[in-house]
Amino acid sequence: TRDATDFVMTAAYWPPSTTAGGFALNTNLLETNLTNLGVVLALLVYLGRGVLSNLLNNRERTIPNAIRDAEDRYKEAADRLDQARARSQRARVRADDIRMNGLSRVQREKRDLVNSADGDLERLEDSKNATIRFEEQRAIEQVRQQAARLALDRALKASDIRSNNELHSHTIEHHIGLLKGMAENNR
Repeated sequence: TRDATDFVMTAAYWPPSTTAGGFALNTNLLETNLTNLGVVLALLVYLGRGVLSNLLNNRERTIPNAIRDAEDRYKEAADRLDQARARSQRARVRADDIRMNGLSRVQREKRDLVNSADGDLERLEDSKNATIRFEEQRAIEQVRQQAARLALDRALKASDIRSNNELHSHTIEHHIGLLKGMAENNR
């Protein structure tokens, strides 16, 4: 039984002495190995050309598809990035609006609070002044009443003293008169 390498070895080299129609065995290993290697390479190229060609064709179709897919993904990513930037910008604008509205609301509430406090302070001041005027009037009235009472008490005391003095004077004169009358009677 002969295998493929024996066939390749014998078919690859025909020694010059057997050109007339026979086959002979070449025992030079270097020449036969090179010849065998050439035959194997030729067979690989011949048989592998289809496989290699199919692989290259598949690769040729796959690369443009992969490029198109990558470009599509890039466009999608760029669109999403643009959308995200737009949303971010809208969010910044909205945040600025909220901040400005908040600041203006704070200023308005602060102004309203100050105005309310000023009004309350003015009302308290008016109430305080009214209370002070009322208390002054009340104090003045109390002083008047006390002064009137003191004046009345003094007047009563003065009239009592005067009437007592007059009564005493009158009583003394009456008694003196009685004593004079008794003294004249005794004489």
